[in-house]
Amino acid sequence: MDAALQKIDVAADFLRSKGARAPEVGLILGSGLGGYAERLEDAVHISYSAIPGFPVSTAPSHKGEMYLGKIFGKEVIVMSGRIHFYEGLPVERIIFPVRVMARLGIKRLILTNSAGSINLDNGAGHLMLITDHINLSGVNPLIGPNADAFGPRFPDMTKAYDPELRQKIRKGAVKAGLSVCEGVYAMMSGPSFETPAEINFLRLIGADAVGMSTVPEVIAARHAGLQVAAISFLSNMAAGVLDQPLSGEEVVDNANRFVDDFTKIVDIAIQA
Repeated sequence: MDAALQKIDVAADFLRSKGARAPEVGLILGSGLGGYAERLEDAVHISYSAIPGFPVSTAPSHKGEMYLGKIFGKEVIVMSGRIHFYEGLPVERIIFPVRVMARLGIKRLILTNSAGSINLDNGAGHLMLITDHINLSGVNPLIGPNADAFGPRFPDMTKAYDPELRQKIRKGAVKAGLSVCEGVYAMMSGPSFETPAEINFLRLIGADAVGMSTVPEVIAARHAGLQVAAISFLSNMAAGVLDQPLSGEEVVDNANRFVDDFTKIVDIAIQA
């Protein structure tokens, strides 16, 4: 683990040299949602490929840039685009950015994603605060020697998605006139979309939405003791719910249509 920690420290030192002095909040932006980073004040943006040891995003619509700047008087560090398990990297590489942000001193991590809606009450276009997750990806980022510098061997995931923070976000959403639901997010490995039979199974075991990300980062964040909130944009109905095929283009197009609501909910989460 010493060699891995050294790589994390090298990346963190590089970002400090570019202006990441004391970020309070980390933000990971999902499919079609990367434009939020442009709102930062005095922003510096750096390609992932320029950061030592950093994985490079290959997913469509993920810019693969780190932004350092301020918003609402807070120093923030923003990932415009994430790394997915389906891109072929080991899961420990997927959580490398989270550990770098933790090393830089963030206290709160806000994650966003686009997801397929399983719950028939929550149609496409809704924002969903994640209350819990079901990890069906087949991987856990903490397998292997424990990273003692970050957290314990067996981290508690009972309140992975901070209840008090969720309550503040809900109250802020009501004041802003936003329609926000809550639910359980299931992660599948991808990159193929789920089959109708898999969606029926997920509904039976209590999932409200399904996607291909977020869970490894949340596990790593909680291992490091970070406060976590995650927001899904329900970009489409999951397989078999409607009699129509699914596509990645639909996910991005729908996310672009609801960018104003998304911007408002992330603003609320940062200020909460």
